[in-house]
Amino acid sequence: MTKRGLPRISLLALLGVSCAFGPHAGGPRPGVGPDEGPFLSEIQQLSFAGRRTGEGYFSADGREIVFQSEREPGNPFYQIYRADLENGEIQRVSTGVGKTTCGWIHPFDGRVLFSSTHHDPSSEEQQREALEKRASGETSRYAWDYDPQFELYLKDAVSGELTRLASAYGYDAEGSISPDGEWVVFASNRHAYSGTAETLENPSREMDLYRVRVDGTDLQRLTDAPGYDGGPFFSADGSEIVWRRFSPDGHQSEIYRMPSEGGEAQQLTRRGLISWAPYFHPSREYVIYAAHAPSPVSDAADAANQADWNLFLVDHDGQREPIQVTTRSGFDGLPVFSPSGDELVWSRSTASGTQLFRAKWNHALALSKLRRDAGAAASAPPETSPPPAGVSELRAHVEALASEAMAGRATGTPGEQLAAQYAADFFAGLGLEPAGDGTSFFQQFEFTAGVELAAGNRLLVTREAEPDRAFELGNDWSPLALSSQQRVAPAAVVFAGYGIVAPASAEQEAYDSYGESDVEGKWVAVLRFAPESVPAERRQYLNRHAGYRYKAMLARERGASGILLLAGPRTELRNELIPLRADASLAGSQLAAVSLSKDASGALLGDAGLDLDELQQQLDRGASLPVRELPGLQVSANLALRFEKASGRNVLARLPGASDRPPVIVGAHIDHLGRGTVGSLAKRRERDEIHYGADDNASGTAGLFHVAAKLAARTENFERDVIFAAWSGEELGLIGSGHYARRLLPENPHDPEAERVVAAYLNMDMIGRLDDSLLLSGTGSSAVWTPLIEAANYRLRLPLELQADAYLPTDSTSFYVRGIPVLSAFTGAHSEYHTPRDTPETLNYEGILRVAELGGESSSGLAASPALPDFVAMSPPTKRSRTGLRVYLGTVPDYGQGEKPGVALQGVVPGGPADLAGLRSGDVIVELDGQSIENIYDFTFAIGRLAVGEASGVVVTRGTKRVRLEITPASRQ
Repeated sequence: MTKRGLPRISLLALLGVSCAFGPHAGGPRPGVGPDEGPFLSEIQQLSFAGRRTGEGYFSADGREIVFQSEREPGNPFYQIYRADLENGEIQRVSTGVGKTTCGWIHPFDGRVLFSSTHHDPSSEEQQREALEKRASGETSRYAWDYDPQFELYLKDAVSGELTRLASAYGYDAEGSISPDGEWVVFASNRHAYSGTAETLENPSREMDLYRVRVDGTDLQRLTDAPGYDGGPFFSADGSEIVWRRFSPDGHQSEIYRMPSEGGEAQQLTRRGLISWAPYFHPSREYVIYAAHAPSPVSDAADAANQADWNLFLVDHDGQREPIQVTTRSGFDGLPVFSPSGDELVWSRSTASGTQLFRAKWNHALALSKLRRDAGAAASAPPETSPPPAGVSELRAHVEALASEAMAGRATGTPGEQLAAQYAADFFAGLGLEPAGDGTSFFQQFEFTAGVELAAGNRLLVTREAEPDRAFELGNDWSPLALSSQQRVAPAAVVFAGYGIVAPASAEQEAYDSYGESDVEGKWVAVLRFAPESVPAERRQYLNRHAGYRYKAMLARERGASGILLLAGPRTELRNELIPLRADASLAGSQLAAVSLSKDASGALLGDAGLDLDELQQQLDRGASLPVRELPGLQVSANLALRFEKASGRNVLARLPGASDRPPVIVGAHIDHLGRGTVGSLAKRRERDEIHYGADDNASGTAGLFHVAAKLAARTENFERDVIFAAWSGEELGLIGSGHYARRLLPENPHDPEAERVVAAYLNMDMIGRLDDSLLLSGTGSSAVWTPLIEAANYRLRLPLELQADAYLPTDSTSFYVRGIPVLSAFTGAHSEYHTPRDTPETLNYEGILRVAELGGESSSGLAASPALPDFVAMSPPTKRSRTGLRVYLGTVPDYGQGEKPGVALQGVVPGGPADLAGLRSGDVIVELDGQSIENIYDFTFAIGRLAVGEASGVVVTRGTKRVRLEITPASRQ
């Protein structure tokens, strides 16, 4: 063990645990992933729970570890825990009171050695004082105080009885047990207290090594040199002890070894730095230890608090220069080899505090480097083994779902129906019960699938004393899907440049295409996009306000009868006419909206004696042109659109539990983009090709099937049902999961009287590209997630990154906004996302298996427990939104509302502005800050006009009532 401290310095600020800790707060992001340098591979963060965790030591058989962690409610100090690396079971060993440090498992009988102050009558008072100081926000450099109340204890693994060893006043800690189970070696300054006052000016300087038999007899002092001797460990054969020794002034320490019974000490390092936390490899060929970067420091405290710390190797006799193992910024320390010598566990700084990490160790390379012999053993290729059971089944599922026959699984298409039937057949084959509509596995929902032209579309230009000009539908013009079906009587036309209104910012001047002009009752003709020859920063700013939906809203708010979107002659266009497309979130606008081709645009202005090419040239240079009426022209229109309704279907199956407790739901979306008509990121040459969606989200659906099979194979019932859900409509805006949640969950989940009808929801979306890490989001939604994940991952060894945020662009949000704890798995975005290149051969199937196994372990743990997981309401992350909006309302729109005008709310963020204003799930926002809201785009634009901290009116329809409320926006930053 190894704090094995520094004289009156802030070592714990660096290490976070008393035997040799990592930074207790802050620090860089953990280096997680399959490899890091030549010595370490398959790196895994082992611990996540608790404010800090460190000092993990293996049992003699390598099946368990003992560690210390600050995770006990009401106690800000470390306690000792042991964890089974196979089943993830974690038990507290220490009493939960006082301070503890430095655990060790007896090699034969399973007793646990540790040091504790729980017997000190002032322990609980010290806990309260430390918690009050923390709550006040007061911070200070953490200094290990070498509490003289620390005593060594052995806890019986069966009876739980605690036995105190070699009791004496003074600091007794940093103990480990010899491989034969006979001796305990530890650090102590007990001799310095004999015949003196109960405090020492420098208690660390008096530290020496002792050994005592495990029955507490035959106490022997092994060292008596000036300075701090601490952190002793036995070699695997028990013949030697390795430790570190500080100079009397505490400014440096070096690594030493000696015979286990005491004797001559041999110095292994001579670096003049702080080298500590040494541990023998089981071969006894070399020692691994930690040291700070070789940079000037004023003293040990300075090194502990400022320097980077990395791991190093030194040969058994200290004859060669040490070799650096890790090179990252931050803290790496307290390294410990597994009994087999092929794994390393150590403490590493993360953004949330020090945690335990584990990795495969390259022993052959270490020997080669230390012997200066690049032998074949170091470069020999690793042995290959057959893929784990389950990989072939996962691959078969992905290949079926991402096949030509399923044609991209777009919601409402034959391909989606095939995929849904595939899922239903699989669930039925497992013997699961249907949980859809009636006695079916399917749950139907409706959505707006498309829009097409109906009969009677006409656009007519009338000019005095001349024949009417009828533009040709599909060649000269096309209506836009945001139009409502309507007839527009002949009305005058005004040209308003690019039709942009952009407020001034700190860096940019305002831009207003309208000025004070009156356009009420008229058609507004505007160019598409934004000025193209202005400086890049100006163009970027104006482009934020150049969407045609925004331009239509501005025209509508000014009372225009319609908007004509012109194709400028100087503009490069993929499509001269804006394609007629609908999306599931679009409600119609009470405005006629029309797209014109380049020829039709030029002809329209030419009929009024204007040159569109010349006008665009002036506008593109940044000129501000007044709105001008096209003299003598009137335009009339008849817009006839037919919106297509379609049905999608979720697939739902139930594994019955032993009680009627709220179920656990495990889900993944089964739909994708079809041929990419909506949401595609394909290259131009790939347009209209099948978007196979292997990662997004055949991978998650395959993982769902694996979890279902694993849980269905149990011979005993869980405490609660498990629902398996293959959602559709996710790519259209969480429509399928939102439909399910609306029907099942209460409208106001934050009402303390509301009954929880779902225990928790676990989601798998894009889990097919496991490489550096698996991102698990939503851990902040319940206190249950982090310890559950930590326990499940001991065996699975996944490189994890935990994210508290539960507001995610995936199906889990449908549940979180209704008061359900959620956890969502994701292996990362990639260049094939939403393209035809997302195909089965690009996936990591062993990675999918490991992620699915984690999902199975986590859902099993929840389903087996009678306790209902707590729900934690969070605010969304404070980073700037993708829309660029600074203002934050805390609303969660329902993108499956269909054509109903307004913006329906799927939920509101607890404690957010919308919640405080009285908005709730099911409300439909129809007005914000005096602006009519007809669709999600109106809503987004209206939010952009609000000011942080300034109250604005909001009108909602709630059932048959129209309710006026007041909302005060907050800031996203």
